[in-house]
Amino acid sequence: MIKIAPSILSADFTRLGEEIASIRDAEYLHFDVMDGIFVPNISVGIPVLEAVRKFTDMTLDVHLMITEPVRYVKNFIDAGADIVVIHVEADTPERTAEALKVIRASGKRAGLSLKPKTPVDAVLPYLDLLDLILVMTVEPGFGGQKFMADQLDKVRYLRARIDERGLGCEIEVDGGINPETAKLCVDAGVDVLVAGSAVFGAGDRTGVIRRLRCLS
Repeated sequence: MIKIAPSILSADFTRLGEEIASIRDAEYLHFDVMDGIFVPNISVGIPVLEAVRKFTDMTLDVHLMITEPVRYVKNFIDAGADIVVIHVEADTPERTAEALKVIRASGKRAGLSLKPKTPVDAVLPYLDLLDLILVMTVEPGFGGQKFMADQLDKVRYLRARIDERGLGCEIEVDGGINPETAKLCVDAGVDVLVAGSAVFGAGDRTGVIRRLRCLS
């Protein structure tokens, strides 16, 4: 079954509790963290995550778009993250592996993301440490960008590598996801769809979530 992860970045923060309650039928709640250095934008951090954790028992899928994430992964775990996704480009290979091991040692799910210009082979050395791979289908940092269909080649490649090794690693995509682009992603082998404005911008959010989930 396809899992849906509405992105909190597209929610109305003046009534965040209501916004989260409106998408409770989704499997994950996607939480974007940006530091203004790794990506050219700044978003929410640990205090907001702590507040969200107190409000909901949804699986919190925390995407760290920050430099040297090994410094902070434990803080985000302590704040309530269930899945912690870091970027393969954000640190050295040794420190990236260290961060993934810290996440898994804490009993949480570890994820690795790659930007559109990063070769897919960059994640392969870490496959045995991963529960999730996030393929960005836009340049990370801002919502509302156009879907980059060429990134689906990465998804197909990863699907084949994961399946041939019998791993339980999920493939997630984020960026420009709507019912039309989501179908392309699902056909390519995606397990989790991050959707921001497509969900939070809809009048019938439950209906959109169900529609996205039933694309397979």
